[in-house]
Amino acid sequence: MLLAAVLGVVILGMSQFAARWQVPPRSPLDALAHALVVVAVVSLAVRRVWPIAALAGAAGATAAYVAFDYPYGPVFLTLVIAAYSVAVRLSMWWSALACGGAMLLELLGHLPRLLGGDFWREFQTAPYGATALVVVPWAVGTIVRLYRESGQRSREEKERRRAYEERIRVVQEVHDVVGHGLSAINFQAAVALHVLEQQPGQARPALEAIRQTSKDALDELRGTLAVFRSPDGDRGPTPGLARLAALVERMNHAGLPVTTTVTGESGDLPAAVDLAAYRIVQESLTNVLRHAGPATATVEIEHGPGAVDVRITDDGRARPTDDLRQGGQGIVGMRERAAAVGGVLEAGPRPEGGFEVRAHLPFGGHR
Repeated sequence: MLLAAVLGVVILGMSQFAARWQVPPRSPLDALAHALVVVAVVSLAVRRVWPIAALAGAAGATAAYVAFDYPYGPVFLTLVIAAYSVAVRLSMWWSALACGGAMLLELLGHLPRLLGGDFWREFQTAPYGATALVVVPWAVGTIVRLYRESGQRSREEKERRRAYEERIRVVQEVHDVVGHGLSAINFQAAVALHVLEQQPGQARPALEAIRQTSKDALDELRGTLAVFRSPDGDRGPTPGLARLAALVERMNHAGLPVTTTVTGESGDLPAAVDLAAYRIVQESLTNVLRHAGPATATVEIEHGPGAVDVRITDDGRARPTDDLRQGGQGIVGMRERAAAVGGVLEAGPRPEGGFEVRAHLPFGGHR
């Protein structure tokens, strides 16, 4: 509305100035001319809500303005703005149809001169004038609308990708938590069943380990899922190498002796790197429990400048050949975790027997 009011004052003032220099002289600006200018300007006030109505009003007023032979002037700016507004707000098909009708209406305004004594001049200039007033702003508006739509699609695609990555992150977290817990519980349950009849007293520690392992796994799972119920997106504390001792204790209770070696100053590890290192150790020890049979494992953590190196080895039997060839879902997940923080992970059987997982996790770019 403010634009229409300012534009109306400017057009009325400039039309008076333009009328003085028109060659050949046009009809003087009378009350009807001013009324047509007002109609064209007022039409722009509804261009955001009813763009076609605004275009029809501007085109009709300017066509009548031309038909009554009033001086050419800034009144045609209303048609330019209306055509641009239609192109920006409507689809290409509807905007082209509306602007085509406006262009035809504008050409009809030149009909009195075409039928009069100035036929050739009007015939040669009228199409160019209508093109400049309607087609050019329609083309510009269409380009702007397509650019905005492309940007909107790009933003929506980023949102979908972010949501997908977040779902994958949740699946990976749940896989690690549940997979580790169930593997330990399965192993402990097998021990309990084995000794239940012959040595009932030894079944109690295994059952107690099952209870504690399931409690820890459920607590960690609740913490992971609670993140996505939080309206403010607060993730809270995430697992990290600070929980390594508790993880090793659970694995010892599950029947897998684990020794750890930590060198260097840990400092303030970025949360993403800390979580990746912890999950790699957790998944590696879970794989030892699943596949290595009777074995012991060693975890080595080396904190260096700008990186943390993780090495997990065991002396059990090697992984099945088919599982190694396919990469194993656990190994794939560990590689993805390492890659997510810009690191690398290698895994495979050792020449002296057993299995080894090595990960190099830099964090210079995460501080």
